[in-house]
Amino acid sequence: MPAHVLRPLTVVGDHKVTTAEIAEDVRARHSGHPQLRAVLRVIDNCGVRTRYFTRPLDSPTVSGSAGIDARTRVVFADVLAMAEKAAAAALEAAGLTAQDIDAIVTTHTTSWTVPNLDIGLIERLRLRPTVRRVALTTAACPGGAQGLIRAADLVAARPRSRVLVVAGEALSGISHHDDTSMESMVHKALFGDAAAATVVSGEPLGPGLVIEDTFEYVVPQGLDRQAGPIDHEGIRFVSTQQALAAAQDVLPRLKEWVGADRPEFAVIHPGSPRIIADTAAALGLGDHDARHATETLAHEGNIGGVSILRVLERTHADPPADGARGCAVAFGPGFATAALRCRWQS
Repeated sequence: MPAHVLRPLTVVGDHKVTTAEIAEDVRARHSGHPQLRAVLRVIDNCGVRTRYFTRPLDSPTVSGSAGIDARTRVVFADVLAMAEKAAAAALEAAGLTAQDIDAIVTTHTTSWTVPNLDIGLIERLRLRPTVRRVALTTAACPGGAQGLIRAADLVAARPRSRVLVVAGEALSGISHHDDTSMESMVHKALFGDAAAATVVSGEPLGPGLVIEDTFEYVVPQGLDRQAGPIDHEGIRFVSTQQALAAAQDVLPRLKEWVGADRPEFAVIHPGSPRIIADTAAALGLGDHDARHATETLAHEGNIGGVSILRVLERTHADPPADGARGCAVAFGPGFATAALRCRWQS
């Protein structure tokens, strides 16, 4: 049975930060960096003009001076607050109450907390204590797409289910100024903080995606391409040069799964300008078809597992034709891919 996805609702961090402000912060903190000019040039060309943080740019959990204890507490509290707002907005938009929800799927990577986001939201939203739970705690960037996949699985098993999917990330909390690698410096400008939520059901509750098939793929021997190791200061994001081309290892498999019929629209994870462009080209689509991903990257940055839901929200504002065939794709650590083959229902 197809799963129907309503329009997601997104909540961003309270503090808008421009790329110029990020560049100035890097220039002030790393004036002696041997590649400073190259770092600033890459930051300026990363495709992000603004992003939103839950805390000011100079706060301890963003500046890099806070330890793992403070980062864990602050980041989780901020993500839970954003996620609660996004979930409440999604329920209201769907015309549902918390008691109408049969299952919750959450994705959240940026701090280690037990109990996790799913339990916190059950309490805050006052969902039924018998609600079924799927907590994707280390999915990172593909988390939103994987959350939709797991929700579709739940709906397939119980067609009358209504599943709340919630993604939340505060990626500002993985910034560390003692890490001066080129990749780390660029990540300071690439990432943002946000949460998003949507409802997935076995029956149409409004316009949106209809999921017809799903695809997950992990690149063999790709563990070292991207990772999130933890030390005494908290989670770090490590991305190698191989990660830049990792999508190319996946795209032939993706194209094989999509089949001969070219999608008419795409919901692409805004991981970087190259990821957006390469994915669109592999699907036989152009810049205009990838505009919602490009706009998300420009205005909110890469917001991890929240990204695909934000791009889908933008798609609702300028939707494809009724019945149009589409594909949603996200990539991330592992190197992992999560994708949906879908159609648009007006």
